[in-house]
Amino acid sequence: MWKFLLPFAAFVALAVLFAFGLNPRRDIHALPSPLIGKPAPVFTLTDVLDESRTVSNAALKGQVYILNVWGTWCAECRAEHEALLAISQQHVVPLIGLVYMDQRDKAKLWLDQLGNPYQAVAFDNDGRTAIDWGVYGAPETFLVDGQGRVIYKFITPMTQQVWEQEFLPRIAAARRGGA
Repeated sequence: MWKFLLPFAAFVALAVLFAFGLNPRRDIHALPSPLIGKPAPVFTLTDVLDESRTVSNAALKGQVYILNVWGTWCAECRAEHEALLAISQQHVVPLIGLVYMDQRDKAKLWLDQLGNPYQAVAFDNDGRTAIDWGVYGAPETFLVDGQGRVIYKFITPMTQQVWEQEFLPRIAAARRGGA
């Protein structure tokens, strides 16, 4: 009897797994993060453009802000760059860049050539800060509320549509005190 029940149980388990994985309403760009609702990892790194200056998210205490993880090696980061430039011109929230596993000179050149949408650009050459944030690729964009909690994580390139539909409502809610 067990030899019949075991394959049936395995089939049911696979069917449930596929049902959840293939759910058309699931947003594949909103990657669940264990940091959601928890304090954002604090970092203090050197600025890409000025090694004598530090970039720290502790300085943003009390503000809603965005942390955008990128690298010059990342083709999708180049794809989102125009959208980030347009978003930064709106001055809705501080946009902080985190250069992930890259070279400082390449990152400087990137910003010089393509424009700099960031209020500050932290240099994470060894990737330790990105690991603290749960990053496993780029681009990844985090929204942090005024209490310093991560309230949203978005993977893949930022677009104007994503900004308007996913980020702006969450920013408004965070400013009202809800996340």
